Amino acid sequence: MAIKVLNPGAITTVQDEGRFGYQQFGMSCSGVMDLAAYRTANRLLGNTGTEAVLEYTLFGGIYSFDQDTVIALTGADMNPTLGKVPVSMNRPIRVKAGETLCLSTAASGCRTYLGVQGGILVPKVMGSRSTNIKCGIGGFCGRRLQAGDILKTAEPDYSLIPSSFYDLPEHPVYPSHVSLRVIEGPQADYFSEEEKHTFYSSSYTVSAESDRMGCRLNGPAVKSLHGTDIISDGIVFGSIQITSSGQPIIMTADRQTTGGYAKIATVCSFDLPALAQCRPGASVCFQRIRLEDL
Repeated sequence: MAIKVLNPGAITTVQDEGRFGYQQFGMSCSGVMDLAAYRTANRLLGNTGTEAVLEYTLFGGIYSFDQDTVIALTGADMNPTLGKVPVSMNRPIRVKAGETLCLSTAASGCRTYLGVQGGILVPKVMGSRSTNIKCGIGGFCGRRLQAGDILKTAEPDYSLIPSSFYDLPEHPVYPSHVSLRVIEGPQADYFSEEEKHTFYSSSYTVSAESDRMGCRLNGPAVKSLHGTDIISDGIVFGSIQITSSGQPIIMTADRQTTGGYAKIATVCSFDLPALAQCRPGASVCFQRIRLEDL
């Protein structure tokens, strides 16, 4: 079983849940940006839940299949067609040998996931199949996909396809404005109450410079009491750093393991999928909650 890449789209990589247990050695976790969409793709296929998928950003590309299989597309709707026939998102899709899958530009949202029954079969590196482009490891040759690449997949087992689809929308729509719930960060005391009010009452725009390492935001500057430089400490998916310019950066899947900017807040894990689907130009605001409220 194999998938051939005819057009790799904008940025397409092989990802799973991530590479954990190596941050003390400077190795970032990587993994999918939208964990909810990833898990949905595997559930729809009856996979165990850890199989590797393809992650597309903004534009998907074109792919052919050399044998019959079953796939699922989740996340942003890229108006997929199979053999020039439109197919639904969030549903198992039977693919026949020789058919071609086309994915265009995301109608809303930012990232789409292609799951295959049994998963994308690339070697594990440090326990994960995720691509880390900056380090050149994992995934397919440690890089984004290119035209002509051939990805091996497992043999399908049609008996594993679930009978219900969890009332998932066939054509999901993602909003252009999201409110992210956060808890105060470890350096929240670097900022006055007035500056915190600026941060929590303002709307920020997702920059075109955002990537899998961090979501850069543009909006009202947040000033610190004594500068934002700190002795580097640990960073998690969702840490919100305030740079020396006063602009926030939300650290994401390919984040570095430590960072030297003050962290005003941390996005709660249940809102990270919404963050992952924010495309350049989308607006973001922050809602402060307490751990006791969770």
